[in-house]
Amino acid sequence: MGLRIREDYRSITGPEKSAILLMSLGEDQAGKLFALLDDEEIKEISQVMAGLGTVSSNIVERLFVEFAEQLSSTGSLVGSMDSTQRLLTKILGEDRVNDVMEEIRGPAGRTMWDKLANVNEQVLTNYLKNEYPQTVAVILGKIAQSHAAKVLAILPENFAMEVVMRMLRIEAVNKEIEKDVERVLRTEFMSNLARTNRRDSHETMAQIFSNLDRATETRFLSALEERNKDASERIRALMFTFEDLKNVDPAGIQTLMRVADKDKMTLALKGASEELKDLFFSNMSERAAKLLREDMEAAGAVRLKDVEEAQQALVQSAKDLADRGEIIIGGGSGDDQLIF
Repeated sequence: MGLRIREDYRSITGPEKSAILLMSLGEDQAGKLFALLDDEEIKEISQVMAGLGTVSSNIVERLFVEFAEQLSSTGSLVGSMDSTQRLLTKILGEDRVNDVMEEIRGPAGRTMWDKLANVNEQVLTNYLKNEYPQTVAVILGKIAQSHAAKVLAILPENFAMEVVMRMLRIEAVNKEIEKDVERVLRTEFMSNLARTNRRDSHETMAQIFSNLDRATETRFLSALEERNKDASERIRALMFTFEDLKNVDPAGIQTLMRVADKDKMTLALKGASEELKDLFFSNMSERAAKLLREDMEAAGAVRLKDVEEAQQALVQSAKDLADRGEIIIGGGSGDDQLIF
């Protein structure tokens, strides 16, 4: 009985095509591809190879043509950090992969520890105060010292001292413990943080509306009120306006004034309520307040558009400061605070 030669290309399965392609490449090239496969994939293709039998040259040729056509018609390839890391992990050791990935991720959140630097210290503290002191010691030992200091300062005092004592005793943290802590941070803390940071669509629209000039903002809100009263009310409640600065505490107002452009502040306050003007003046020295009043009077009549733009610039400065945790936008009680 002669050997059966496979001639029907349509009956060739996907795994068989892979097996034929690998066998056609030769040992060196096939070996490089096998190095990229996991154990299950190698096992499956090896079993298929063993049962291939004789394959005609016609099928091999058709397979190469199809492979080349599919490759050239892919259009684009999607390369991401995750897919790159998966590919490298199959070739290199895990330590080498981590080193390579840390370099190509760049400075913006290269590692979990760098990402923690962008987490508000109060948010981080609320999470850490429920962890074991030893775990907190490992984490505070890995993040920037200035950030660790802020966290330590607001942890409950007895707990903070437990953490300090453990930090003093830590010499070299076991790599496995460090990886374990990093994994928990990634899977529990950062994933929960990402979920809580997902913004409500009304909040997004409130931010957009806050950046419109007053006339356009009023027009949009009025039109929205006719179509969806509930939505317009929610957006109004979420919008942060120049007059809302009256809810910022004195320390926050002083911080804002230090970074604000003086000309813009002069223009902005010309269109402010007396209450808000008094708040700004009361947080300056008597001489500075006198000079500001004189500047406001000297400016004479100003265009409404310029006043609104100046007010919006101050609002944006306040939001930037709030994002960096330097001021709190809102009242003193927790429920009324608006954190941007």
